[in-house]
Amino acid sequence: MANTSDSFIDEVTEAVRRERLHRWFRRWGWLVGLGLLAIVGGAAFLEWRNSRALAEAQARGDALLAALEAPDGAERLAALAALPEHPVARLLLAAEQAEAGDVAAAAASYDRVAQDATLRPLWRDLAALKAQMVRGAEADPAALEMLAAPGAPFRLLALEQRALWDLRQGDESGAVARLRDLLGEDGIGSAQADRVSALLTALGEPPAAAEPDPPLITPQP
Repeated sequence: MANTSDSFIDEVTEAVRRERLHRWFRRWGWLVGLGLLAIVGGAAFLEWRNSRALAEAQARGDALLAALEAPDGAERLAALAALPEHPVARLLLAAEQAEAGDVAAAAASYDRVAQDATLRPLWRDLAALKAQMVRGAEADPAALEMLAAPGAPFRLLALEQRALWDLRQGDESGAVARLRDLLGEDGIGSAQADRVSALLTALGEPPAAAEPDPPLITPQP
């Protein structure tokens, strides 16, 4: 008798549970379905967006390669200028303009990248440095000083360009001092160190040779 009673109670409890679940789904089931639809739709949208971005990047790369493979300089310039706006395309265009001797156009192209606030600072600093490099004697020393600030990504190259600007202005002693300071900077690469040392030697101010290590003294028995 006790087993029969317990079984009856279990059946009633299960029936009540099913009824509650049924009512809950009738009330909130549409919200669950909407959530599932949003998840599936969001995943599909992300997949579509990633595929589209990949396709656009591939198309941009193909267009860049096609422009750079043009055999004639004028054709390369025209092809690069016709490409959609992108920092890589703009930097390549500026380099081609500088190669063609059009300093004003090259500097303007570099400035366009440097002044684009939507780009990462690394792109902007690189373009700003290249703009001052192509200007040569007409470079802005204040801009070079900003690019040579501690922690700037192209600090060492900017310091070198600042020394070259001094030379172009006839300030040889100032250039020599800057170049010597540059050789003592942490992180200077071997290629840049060799370039700076060669320039100092050409100016008649070879870098100071490193002092030899003192000889080891072996104690006598």
